[in-house]
Amino acid sequence: MREILPELARWYAAGEPFGLATVVDVSRSAPRGPGAAMAVGPGDDVVGSVSGGCVEGAVFALAQEVVETGQARLQTFGYSDEDAFAVGLTCGGEITLLVRRVSPADDPGLGEVASSVAEHRPIVVATVLDGPAPRGAALTVRPDRVTGTLGSEGLDAAVTDDARGELARGATVRRHYGADGERRKDEVTVFLHSFAPPPRMLVFGAIDFAAAVARLGVFLGYRVTVCDARPVFATPKRFPPDVEVVVDWPHRYLAGTPTDDRTVVCVLTHDPKFDVPLLEVALRAPAAYIGAMGSRRTHRDRLDRLREAGLGETELARLRSPIGLDLGARTPEETAVSVAAEIVALRWQGSGAPLTGTRGPIHEVRS
Repeated sequence: MREILPELARWYAAGEPFGLATVVDVSRSAPRGPGAAMAVGPGDDVVGSVSGGCVEGAVFALAQEVVETGQARLQTFGYSDEDAFAVGLTCGGEITLLVRRVSPADDPGLGEVASSVAEHRPIVVATVLDGPAPRGAALTVRPDRVTGTLGSEGLDAAVTDDARGELARGATVRRHYGADGERRKDEVTVFLHSFAPPPRMLVFGAIDFAAAVARLGVFLGYRVTVCDARPVFATPKRFPPDVEVVVDWPHRYLAGTPTDDRTVVCVLTHDPKFDVPLLEVALRAPAAYIGAMGSRRTHRDRLDRLREAGLGETELARLRSPIGLDLGARTPEETAVSVAAEIVALRWQGSGAPLTGTRGPIHEVRS
């Protein structure tokens, strides 16, 4: 959804209704998770994907129907044992979609969603899936205000409280309520789609490898910053336009930059005077991934220096070095792929092994 919002914002500003299909539930080996979206706009333009190609044709027709009738639909697609080429997921999973018409009249909050996401401000879209409340009714919730309604004051209040809690976790979930927001009932199902600010990728060392890693970081949805103490190398023209470039001592910059359990730190300087003070800060701060470039000899020397600086084995165990997976990478671009692969594997607890040698679901649903 985040990826297609700029195009949705253009359609929305033009005032023409479009059909929006959002994945609201998955089971087994579903190819896309909750929040994945596809939209059918004016002139039958299509953006996004809900299944990687399995059911997009059927969703296209369903979105056209919803735009014409104005009636939101909840539709489940799964594998067909009788005919694997029928409308269904040949991967064996199952997805449930909410398909609704969107326009300024139907959904007065979408413009605010698009601007909030573009400006890295947190926001939640709460949408009714089923029950006595109007299906497709949407409420947009920010930390300080709410736009729209789900049909009753009590339901709006309960959903707003839960939405702010889920936003703090960056979670996209389904919740059940009574018709007036009662907590112990399940008459109304609401989909809470959180748009937390994108995770940070902090790249230290403004070298050619950093440019390649930064480019892939942007591609993966990170907000990327490259930092180097050398102004001759830390220049915006050497990096993609979406990358922030900072001239500062790496350890000083990181010490003054908030991190969390989604933050990725890539140390590419392989120079002890930069690496050791920087890693002292990084290994004591929240982060999802901390990787450092260098040979095995450099890594052993770095560990010795960090131990001398007072870091314990638990902290040192967080360090991924030499950085990246063993892909046989040589060029900066190939090395960036190996680094990105390690980040993705760590995030989803992947093995990094070839899929031809593994068993079980490929797209296992993990929390």
